Amino acid sequence: MTGLLKGRPMKQHTITDSPYGPLTLVATDGVLSGLYMTDQRHRPPQESFGDPDDTPFAEATEQLRAYFAGELMEFTLPLHLTGTPFQRSVWEQLRRIPYGETRSYGQLADALGNPKASRAVGLANGRNPIGVIVPCHRVVGTDGNLTGYGGGLDRKRRLLDFERGTALF
Repeated sequence: MTGLLKGRPMKQHTITDSPYGPLTLVATDGVLSGLYMTDQRHRPPQESFGDPDDTPFAEATEQLRAYFAGELMEFTLPLHLTGTPFQRSVWEQLRRIPYGETRSYGQLADALGNPKASRAVGLANGRNPIGVIVPCHRVVGTDGNLTGYGGGLDRKRRLLDFERGTALF
């Protein structure tokens, strides 16, 4: 509670297992604000995640368990997304990509009303702080090929195969 008393947001974190390795969940004032994989590009330093505490993560861990069990196709968690207005608009578009489908960076730029912004969309996609739940893994190149993914291309391929029902665990 000292974070709240000092006017700063209170951060907490926990680590949960997944078929893709450990996932670090971060909450800001009790709301999910981060989901990071090990060795993830743009992963904040561990000391910025706050105190270890499972308390704010019961619903997130249950929805992740159901997702990885193939029982959940859409997350319904409140999220605390911190970024520029453009980044937040990209992340909102990511949340609209249906389970098992993909979109290209250009398609997302078109959906934002700025067809020439595909590079900026890619940069915002790479800064997504809540992987899997905000499904940045569902974005591919114009030709359908896999392109960069902060969690690594192997994880991206495995997540897409999982959602398409072709995963080999």
